[in-house]
Amino acid sequence: MLTATTFTDAPDRPLLLLGSSIGTSAETLWADCAGRLRGRYHVVGWDLPGHGRSAPAAGPFTVAGLAREVLTLADGIRPGEPFGYAGDSFGGAVGLQLLLDAPSRVTAAVLLCTAAKFGEPQMWHDRAKLVRAEGIEAVVAGSRERWFAPGFTGTEPLIAALRATDAESYAGACEALAGFDVRDRLAGITAPVLAVAGAEDKPTPPALLSAIATAVPDGRLVVLDGVGHQAPAENPELVAFLLDQHFDEERAAGIRVRREVLGPAHVDRATAGTTAFTRDFQDMITRYAWGEIWTRPGLQRRERSLITLTALIALGHDEELAMHVRAARTNGLTDDEIKELILQTAIYCGVPAANTAFRIAQRVLADLDRETVPGHE
Repeated sequence: MLTATTFTDAPDRPLLLLGSSIGTSAETLWADCAGRLRGRYHVVGWDLPGHGRSAPAAGPFTVAGLAREVLTLADGIRPGEPFGYAGDSFGGAVGLQLLLDAPSRVTAAVLLCTAAKFGEPQMWHDRAKLVRAEGIEAVVAGSRERWFAPGFTGTEPLIAALRATDAESYAGACEALAGFDVRDRLAGITAPVLAVAGAEDKPTPPALLSAIATAVPDGRLVVLDGVGHQAPAENPELVAFLLDQHFDEERAAGIRVRREVLGPAHVDRATAGTTAFTRDFQDMITRYAWGEIWTRPGLQRRERSLITLTALIALGHDEELAMHVRAARTNGLTDDEIKELILQTAIYCGVPAANTAFRIAQRVLADLDRETVPGHE
């Protein structure tokens, strides 16, 4: 039976389950990140068999079997109710299985440093054989080298959790990953999925997360610089921010509109660059500018673009102007309409401001035209 760790005890709030990677525990991998969540959730982490607080495995197990146990765990907290799910590595594999086998139960998922297939099966069978023969210590040095990005200083709690893991359960987890392959089923996932990759992740490099985000109909990819395979521990602030954006309804609405208007690439870059210093600002504009103002029904998006462009020209916010000229095209404004708006601002905001605006808009619109030419690099 899987053992749970409650990070935020809020029985009246939506359930958010957190799954961990092989050789770690919910406490060592997720505690710091869970403490930084600002959304309204009842947050519970669970441990793999023989990991953390869970009892050793009684026999062989599979990813699908563990997904069923996670459902049982969820039913013990909120019987029959849907929940959000986030999982790293093996925990992410369980998340994929839940999305496929129990689509009505998972409202949304964040899958971190994971894959729809983890390398070749023989590698996992060899590792299981090694651990059974020589114990957990035989994989400590390799895990230390594979798990973390250079410069990460918080390695020891995770290495201690690895050393405390039951060897037979670890071997069983290796064999479960050897038999896991859901690549041909990803297109059937209906819930929103955020795939989070570590740029320095060796076991599951960004290409594997990109494959998930591309195949899932409502998938999105964010790549975190300076992060390896244990993202919730390596950058807990940014991972908490990503979880809040994905699971909290107010924030999720804002990030959806922001990406639609400004473009996914721009917004995902801004998101991936969030730090503890800038998180409050990014959270504010996502919730209020995009989640409340841009979603109001009183004006169409094209009208909001006209207003925004005028304000940016008047105030001389040239960098923001370039971004919102792109957004204006996305929102349906023609080049002639953008031209007419800038001409209008020449009278009411001043010729120098309009002159700068014409220069910026002409460059941005030309770039957009080149981007739409077939075969253009």
